[in-house]
Amino acid sequence: MANRIRLDAVRMAHRSHASHIGSVLSVADIISVLYGGVANVFPNDPKNDSRDRIVLSKGHAGMACYAALAETGFFDRAELNTYYSDGSVLSGHVSHKGVPGVEFSTGSLGQGICVACGIALSAKIRQKRYHAYAIIGDGENEEGSVWEAALFAAHQKLDNLTVIVDHNKLQGMGSCVSEAGLDRLYEKWSSFGWHVVDVKDGNDHGQLIDAFSLHEDGKPRVLIANTVKGKGVSFMENEIIWHYRDPQGEFYEKAIRELGGDPSCETI
Repeated sequence: MANRIRLDAVRMAHRSHASHIGSVLSVADIISVLYGGVANVFPNDPKNDSRDRIVLSKGHAGMACYAALAETGFFDRAELNTYYSDGSVLSGHVSHKGVPGVEFSTGSLGQGICVACGIALSAKIRQKRYHAYAIIGDGENEEGSVWEAALFAAHQKLDNLTVIVDHNKLQGMGSCVSEAGLDRLYEKWSSFGWHVVDVKDGNDHGQLIDAFSLHEDGKPRVLIANTVKGKGVSFMENEIIWHYRDPQGEFYEKAIRELGGDPSCETI
């Protein structure tokens, strides 16, 4: 499933000249594990009140979310061919407007995690058993609203909330360490009262599934998933330029071949 998400995303980025393919490839495994079995979702009944809520706070990786939703049957896969085109409901940053399975439109970093906190608190108040998941970028940890949410969730004992940090070590203009001195995420989140799980290889599905099984009553949970930006395409891995560049020409053909696809087929 993760490989199909990557293939679909490369084709979407190619057709629409969209950015952020590196971020999409980084998070594809996290999203495939969530939609592939960890989270309780209902493709044939997207608004089922018992569903788990998944919020992609790093909304610029929306291609991965759209591909996962199509893969699991929320809408027809052919709809992916309209991504980022005039009149399409599949906007560049992930949007809930007209897209079944998307809980909240995101793009302004630091907002999605706050919404996930509200969702989790609402479930507690309503005595519902659904879980809230928020996927954030590691650079997103530079937003003050992330730490306001972290304080709030720990204080409210939101043990029905899981945050997954896509920790690929890179952000828009460089490494997270060089741009903002952002490191030691395990210690930072732990000091805010969270149950922290260090996922050594956040692109490994077995490690992710094991991490999602860990739980501590009374504490929100955060998975620090150590991933590789551009994972799955050799020349995109750990290369900051693929935060912006769209795959065209020989780059597109090589990426598709490395993912096991046919570069002569540009539709999904």
